[in-house]
Amino acid sequence: MSIKSLHARNNDLANTARQLEILSNGIFAEGKLSTFAKKIQETNQLPLRPKKLEVLQINLGYMCNQVCGHCHVDAGPDRKEIMTLETMQQCLEVIKNTGAHTLDLTGGAPEMNPNFKWFVEEAAKVGIKDFIVRSNLTIILANKKYHDLPDFFRSHSIHVVSSMPHWTRGKTDKQRGDGVFDKSIKALQMLNKVGYGIEGSDLKLDLVYNPSGAFLPGDQKALENDFKMALKSEFHIDFHHLFAITNLPISRFLDYLIASENYEDYMYSLVEAYNPSAVESVMCTNTLSVSWDGWLYDCDFNQMLNLKVASKANHISAYNEAILQDRNIIINQHCYGCTAGAGSSCQGVIA
Repeated sequence: MSIKSLHARNNDLANTARQLEILSNGIFAEGKLSTFAKKIQETNQLPLRPKKLEVLQINLGYMCNQVCGHCHVDAGPDRKEIMTLETMQQCLEVIKNTGAHTLDLTGGAPEMNPNFKWFVEEAAKVGIKDFIVRSNLTIILANKKYHDLPDFFRSHSIHVVSSMPHWTRGKTDKQRGDGVFDKSIKALQMLNKVGYGIEGSDLKLDLVYNPSGAFLPGDQKALENDFKMALKSEFHIDFHHLFAITNLPISRFLDYLIASENYEDYMYSLVEAYNPSAVESVMCTNTLSVSWDGWLYDCDFNQMLNLKVASKANHISAYNEAILQDRNIIINQHCYGCTAGAGSSCQGVIA
């Protein structure tokens, strides 16, 4: 596994236009596979439109203490993009008036933003009660200044959602880096110690599973049962739910697919597993994604492809919920990842 991001390596795929070129040409331009737009047009679901806004997902920066092989953000220690205090204040003005009930903080490692705790505290003051933080777990052990994160999460009743590729060391470290499994186990035990993930506890702790290769995830409930049994018996760890998320063919995972000569086969798998009922609940219909520099996107994946919302109110400084609700959602072939099988979103299966 590389220890640098695609950007740091000057990889061709660090250019979002190049990713979109790959996704729009080849087997799709040749007509071997239907484009996503054509596919949803067949079921009268085009144009895709937003429903009631429920979740405001804010990316606090692409900096991360890990360089995971599947990362769609292309995050890592060498990524310096970080949300400024000024942009955070603009977000807070929006949070005061938004109809969204959930604030979903992501990264990179969102906790690495120097104003992370301040932002959470200020958002709580203006009325946000449902917080999600997408933590990679190992950040808790990365530096002494992060050791109090479990207590901080608890004090604000933050819903912690953490990536955990597998219950075994080998498969986890292969995807996320040497030593990640052991640190993740220790961090989960720390979270359990302060009350997270325990049956009956309001302190929610959920795990996220991403397949480690060019295949779709298995049944989410079966995976959850396997994870719970293994982590409980081996490490006395409890958690609430497991979210099974399909890897989307963008950024580092796209790089992996091309390098391993699995790109076309994977795209065939996604298209063949297309489920029209999943389209009704894709996260872009109830979520808005805010980038570290304040631009607005239909979802986190569109953000990573630099596909801004199709609206004149496309920056947090020009936020207008009524205008934003009256837009068409931007789609491309990567959207097959969210509509394959039981569907996939930041909250796991959707159909």
